[in-house]
Amino acid sequence: MKPVTRVEGRAIPFGQKNVDTDVIIPAKWLKTISREGLGEGAFEAIRAEEGNIFDDPEYAGANILIAGDNFGCGSSREHAAWALADLGITAVIAPSFSDIFSGNAFKNGLLAIAVPQAAIDRLMEVARTDPITIDMESMSVTTPFQDRFTFEMDPFRHQCLVEGLDEIDLTMAKSDAIERHEKNSDSAKPWLTPVAA
Repeated sequence: MKPVTRVEGRAIPFGQKNVDTDVIIPAKWLKTISREGLGEGAFEAIRAEEGNIFDDPEYAGANILIAGDNFGCGSSREHAAWALADLGITAVIAPSFSDIFSGNAFKNGLLAIAVPQAAIDRLMEVARTDPITIDMESMSVTTPFQDRFTFEMDPFRHQCLVEGLDEIDLTMAKSDAIERHEKNSDSAKPWLTPVAA
């Protein structure tokens, strides 16, 4: 996983509440195990509407999404995080997230930043014209207008995101202990060790 210490850029001022995973990526896109190409299906129903915010040239290349309360509710599909990443989104800022979406976002290196609704209202306003910065060291979201909104994050998740550690990296960091355990287990329980033919 790629380390994430700072995200800076334009944000899509979406703002809708209770956006479920079916809206983020419709079920018909779930037939793949690949993460590539899912950005095409992201917010498909919304993007079918003329003049939608996701296809507005003003926000082309935006890497931050500002959403409303309870973002990512609904089913547990990890494809929602994959679709956002494939769309170019590296962070979602909302007042709250569903637990399952938050976990899937974390496992895929996608920031899920929770700030109060008043901060969302201000960020929505700023996003229409200017970039936004998320700094993981100071745990804050800032604007060019001296706005500063702090957020909290589970310390373990914070460390993993900043250091770029996924579950495989965390397991490999314990490889010496795993190897010692396997050797001790082989000695203590030889009947479990396969015999070479």
